[in-house]
Amino acid sequence: MRRLTRPGPAPRPSPARLREPDRPGNLPAELNGFIGRHDELAALARQLESARLVTLTGLGGVGKSRLARHAAGILQDRFCDGVWLVELASLHEPHLLDHTVAEALGATGHSGRPVRSALCDLLADRDLLLVLDGYEHLVDACAELTGQLLRRAPGLQVLAAGRRPLGLDGERTVPLAPMNTADATALFADRAAAVVPGFTVEPSNETAVTELCDRLDGIPLALELAAGRLRALSVDQVLHRLDDRFRLLTGTRPRRSPDLSAALGQGGLQSKVPAPRRQGGPPPRHQTLRTAIGWSHELCTSEERLLWARLTVFAGHFDLEAAEYVCSGPELPAEELLDVLTELVTQSVLVREETAAGVRYRMLDTVRAYGAGWLAATPDGERLRRRHRDWYLGLATWCELDWFSSRQAEIAARIEAELPNLRVALEQSLETPADTHLGQYLAGTLWFYWVGCGRLSEGRHWLDWALELESTHDEARMKALWVTGYVAVLQGDTVGALGALQECRDEAERTGNATAAAYALHRTGCLALVCDDMPRAEKLLRAALDRYREIGELNSTVLLGQVALAMAVAFQGELADAVRMCEDVLEVCEEHGERWTLAYAQYVLAFAAWSRGDGGRARALLEECLAIDHTFHDLLGAVLAIELLALVTLGEGDAEEAAVLQGAAGRIWPSVGLPLFGSRHFNQPHALCEEQARERLGAERYEHCRRVGERLDLDTAVARVLRPAGLLPAQLRTVRITAPGTHEPAASPSASGGETAG
Repeated sequence: MRRLTRPGPAPRPSPARLREPDRPGNLPAELNGFIGRHDELAALARQLESARLVTLTGLGGVGKSRLARHAAGILQDRFCDGVWLVELASLHEPHLLDHTVAEALGATGHSGRPVRSALCDLLADRDLLLVLDGYEHLVDACAELTGQLLRRAPGLQVLAAGRRPLGLDGERTVPLAPMNTADATALFADRAAAVVPGFTVEPSNETAVTELCDRLDGIPLALELAAGRLRALSVDQVLHRLDDRFRLLTGTRPRRSPDLSAALGQGGLQSKVPAPRRQGGPPPRHQTLRTAIGWSHELCTSEERLLWARLTVFAGHFDLEAAEYVCSGPELPAEELLDVLTELVTQSVLVREETAAGVRYRMLDTVRAYGAGWLAATPDGERLRRRHRDWYLGLATWCELDWFSSRQAEIAARIEAELPNLRVALEQSLETPADTHLGQYLAGTLWFYWVGCGRLSEGRHWLDWALELESTHDEARMKALWVTGYVAVLQGDTVGALGALQECRDEAERTGNATAAAYALHRTGCLALVCDDMPRAEKLLRAALDRYREIGELNSTVLLGQVALAMAVAFQGELADAVRMCEDVLEVCEEHGERWTLAYAQYVLAFAAWSRGDGGRARALLEECLAIDHTFHDLLGAVLAIELLALVTLGEGDAEEAAVLQGAAGRIWPSVGLPLFGSRHFNQPHALCEEQARERLGAERYEHCRRVGERLDLDTAVARVLRPAGLLPAQLRTVRITAPGTHEPAASPSASGGETAG
């Protein structure tokens, strides 16, 4: 059997490690220089000195997002608990707003409580700045949530950026005008130099550049689109073509694009050039932005315009393979799509980004909205949305099958990147009665992401919605049922788990579905485990494993069944049997490259090692377990490891650090669910550690150290444990799954100059 060994326990840190963590946050690094806006930055800073809600308003493309993020970065030292950005432009489902905010704050997880209640509790004693960007299509839901959070969290301030105010009492509004001529010229020159190396504003082109910036009314998005055209045109040529476009605004009727009708299909479409302004119409600067985008649109070929329109079915980022499947057709063959897409990148219609999931593309929201208008004018939209849904159904199916392999980290990164598109596919399926079974199947198929990557709360949301709907497809519904039972068990929702699992078992017996019956039996055994009925848990789990063997089922879930059985056996004192079972699991995981289930097996082996008095082996196992759990953002696995590490640390003589780790675990549990499942057996190490640490330190000292731990976010807590052992760089730097724009784990607190427990 494969055994894990390490040369002795890691050296323990000094008391200097009991310092305050570095300030957390998730502001992304700026990829290019920030130009101008000095007065606006000063105005935002002044307003945030006296107001708890400040809203930056302005038309699309005027630079609200960039200014809000830059200002937040400058002001982050004001906030002990950091600055946190919530990007809402790609979120189209108001019912997921709470989940999205929780995700941005790193508070996603397994809690069975309403997400909003968890958010209010999380922020109640925090001193932080929340940046809400691009909320205008969710203004009512966003205003309701913001108002409630501000009332419940006195240390919270909110900086919002959108096209209209939220309309809340106490809100201070900072309207953002387009750039003045000097700033606009500087921005254009900077972006032009990125396109044409060596470009500068000089006497030979100064007049044309200034006129171009004035014509575009100093709107940053329009200026950047114009700068992108310098790849093929001179400044004078850009200005001339823009003059043509402005002449269309002053009385010429909209022209029909000569080749767009054939490209987009049936019926000739009138060009979406803005008509002359009428009474009550959009203000000139709104026309200017639309004109600049429309001008870029007309400079595209028919294939480029067609792809622009079709790509708007994606939410957020997408990759080349998805675009080729969803957007190709007779008039745009898949083998030619890459060249067309590359041209859209060249023309700044698309943005290319390197992510943990590889090269991906996205559209700025204003550009996407323009293309969506074209797509809505064709009969092609519904077909493309179905193709989009089918692609993501296929992706989820492939990822579920591939989860039981060495590619788990890749799969986790892929699903994390595709979450906005998966949400669209789920919602479309569940809102279409004929496709309900597809929504049930998709919600169930993503079990590995909901459970393995800290998304139980959102997973429960989709699963509950799916099961509220009628479906004649028994297999899809049964899968959604046993996955719901699985999620409910981990959330501590005994009633919900029993209901879903019993219905699944009844349906499986009625239809003769042996696979669904085995999964339901397995999860019922897990429910008995967390409810402290160890004999029943052992009986049910053994029966489930027998059924898995009968039907030839082997995957991560099956191996977890054996780990759960080992835990039930260990709690009954049969440590040798528990070790044997988990070593068998380790061997299978090694053969398949599986890491996620391996971490849970290591946790049980660590429990057995601690029970036998082998603290060194317990620490080695738990540190590797924690590194893997953090890789996948598995909050349950991570907090269980930290809880047991606290007891191991106490046994090594460091009662202060043990109390700090208990405080860190206490901060995580609200995002997980019922602490230690409310189980007497799972709680035993925690209770023993607290009792002995209090006895050694005294109540006052223990509480102080625990409060220090409560200030640690998950990344900092993991870094605190793993960096001395040398595990952090190898495990987390290479495969840590993070949302776009988030930071790597914070530096060890020992490097900062915060408060010490000494």
